[in-house]
Amino acid sequence: MRMTRLFSHTLREAPGEAEHDSHSLLLRAGLVQQIAAGVYSYLPLGWRVLRKIEQIVREEMDRAGGQEILMPALTPIELWEETGRAADYGPTLMVLEDRRERRFALAPTHEEIVTDLFRRTVQSYKELPQLLYQIQTKYRDETRPRMGLIRGREFGMMDLYSFDADTEGLDRSYAAMHAAYQRVYERAGVPVVVVHADSGTIGGRESQEFMLLTEIGEDEILICPSCGYAANAEKAELRKAEAAPEPMQPLEEVATPGQKTIEELMRFLDVPAARTLKAVFYVADAKPMFVAIRGDLDVNETKLRNALQALDVRLMTDDEVRNARLVAGSASPVGLNGITIVADDSVPDSPNLVAGANKPDVHYRNVNLGRDWQADVVDDIALARPGDLCARCGTPFESKRGIEMGHIFKLGTRYSEKMNATFLDANGETKLAIMGSYGIGTSRMLQGAIEANHDERGIVWPKNLSPYDLHLVGLGLERMGVGEKAEALYDALIAAGIDVLYDDRPDATAGVKFNDADLIGIPLRATVSPRSLEKDSIEVKRRTASEAELISYGESVDVLKRMLSD
Repeated sequence: MRMTRLFSHTLREAPGEAEHDSHSLLLRAGLVQQIAAGVYSYLPLGWRVLRKIEQIVREEMDRAGGQEILMPALTPIELWEETGRAADYGPTLMVLEDRRERRFALAPTHEEIVTDLFRRTVQSYKELPQLLYQIQTKYRDETRPRMGLIRGREFGMMDLYSFDADTEGLDRSYAAMHAAYQRVYERAGVPVVVVHADSGTIGGRESQEFMLLTEIGEDEILICPSCGYAANAEKAELRKAEAAPEPMQPLEEVATPGQKTIEELMRFLDVPAARTLKAVFYVADAKPMFVAIRGDLDVNETKLRNALQALDVRLMTDDEVRNARLVAGSASPVGLNGITIVADDSVPDSPNLVAGANKPDVHYRNVNLGRDWQADVVDDIALARPGDLCARCGTPFESKRGIEMGHIFKLGTRYSEKMNATFLDANGETKLAIMGSYGIGTSRMLQGAIEANHDERGIVWPKNLSPYDLHLVGLGLERMGVGEKAEALYDALIAAGIDVLYDDRPDATAGVKFNDADLIGIPLRATVSPRSLEKDSIEVKRRTASEAELISYGESVDVLKRMLSD
């Protein structure tokens, strides 16, 4: 491809909407253009990279036993209502009506559609397992699209779905996908860390994210430097300090004038935070919740939502607290009625805590779960923080930021049960299909590759993703013989099977051409110039090298082929 014909322009400065380096380089290198918030057009260079990403994904999914299909993006809303996910997604699900007033959703993912396809097609255990995938555009009405291709309203995704006869089969499919994902990211030059994750609106009993660690990441990742355990902060399990066993003491009221926070109570009563009971007020699916957690811990709202199996969890407003007759600053589960009480699993083993007395400026000493109050739900609802101890080995967590590049889920029967996706087993009995779901953000991966591979001059493409194999630069093309030599080399490289981007712009200076070559980031650059041809040579420079080297013009095609194969 000649740059005089390339449908793209590089930019010297980052556009105003660019939020960070990789977003800026996407735009400056002419890979994409924003059409609306979270909606992009892919220009030729960007589209070539995206197709290479898709091909790597396709090859690895096929290698793992996947079969490629294509499902519709426009999906009947009834399928989403059948599983309840129309409500789960809420306004994030893009919904529209056709001229006959039938409602459709633009799919953000395809669990419902592939489950419907399965129940229409598969009848016997002999047809299992099945691994079906597609590479397609998805849609989500994000509240705040940002960070370029990282969080868009329209985005490319590979989604694969496994159907197995039993949980052992699911485990095998999940392991196969885990290995395939590792190969995808290795081939694409995108380094990832695998972390335990919350399943969110997808659901399921287990899931893992493949995270690119970067300071611009939206997610906090907690990593144990000792045993290697890693988890999204919303999922991470921590080792909670154990309370020393002691006999229960009598419940005792104590005046605490003006003492409303855990920190104030600690100073006033000279007790550590772990000997206090923190009260936090929530609304879960429109129902009030009293949450009790030890004072040295904070509530993890994702864990709380999962413990309650709720769609929506939020803190109460001040008016809601008053209407529930809760005494902010002195609230306690002791004697409380007419509200669901949730306790963190650290509370049952923590005796004689200080808690509110449900009266202003009064607290109780020696509050004990089981004797003085009862919990409707007891679960791990504590938020892990940097420095907290790893639940597996007790080493303090380190904190990193990350961007999700892929996510795999063990769904079990969540969808097959609701949609009656069954098969006949060897005994002729009807069984529910056991499902898994696996997604890779292909468009997000394009920007992730830039985030992981760039320097102050521009992109440094991994070999397998580079839009072209070689960037050929012609300088002084109007000088006698230079243009002809450059053209002849361009033709010979193409004939040798090398994919070439040729900078044949007659008016661009050497500085502009070299700066654009570094910005676009093709791994190998060859330059034909009057100075090099005086030595019957061309200059060759790798994108990461500090200096160029001369090679014989006559041998240049063979030498460049060898360099590209290294």
